[in-house]
Amino acid sequence: MSNTKSNSNGIGIGTILFVVFLVLKLTGVITWSWWWVTAPLWAPAVVIVVMLGLSALIIKAADRP
Repeated sequence: MSNTKSNSNGIGIGTILFVVFLVLKLTGVITWSWWWVTAPLWAPAVVIVVMLGLSALIIKAADRP
């Protein structure tokens, strides 16, 4: 018996949502702005940056005398 690990880097939910929104936009089903169509790609990064910024502000405020 061999102990092998399977590491799957499949398609994430954000990529699937982007492809669905892209198809809907290109077929004219939705008339959303391209910002919203591409949001599943960039929104997680924005959320992380905002959370890091808020964490830095909280840490900075806690260090004040």
